[in-house]
Amino acid sequence: MNSYELMVIFTPVLSTEEYNAAIKNLKKFITDNEGEIVGENVWGLKSFAYPIDKKTTGLYYVLEYSAPATFNAKLLVQMSRDESIMRQMINALDKHAVAYNNRKRNGGSAAKQHSVTEKEEA
Repeated sequence: MNSYELMVIFTPVLSTEEYNAAIKNLKKFITDNEGEIVGENVWGLKSFAYPIDKKTTGLYYVLEYSAPATFNAKLLVQMSRDESIMRQMINALDKHAVAYNNRKRNGGSAAKQHSVTEKEEA
């Protein structure tokens, strides 16, 4: 199982219920296809640097998950069928990015954790 990070930009015209339902459907698709959700981060409404589909804002959502390597092709097809998704980006995470995300999720900052490990090595 490989680790991935998915960033999705939903259209800003979604109601709160529609936005939550879209996130729930996305998470359900991942878990139904042998994936495991590691963490999530709802960024909310953010402005774009340039208009996309004549819209200047979007609802951002970041999801970290583990899945087989062949899963991402299915996920991209599923997301391309969803009209509420304006853009998506999947990044493969190496062991350093996974460790950084774990520290960030558990409340420690990267700089603080880095300085602690340097002191332990000395």
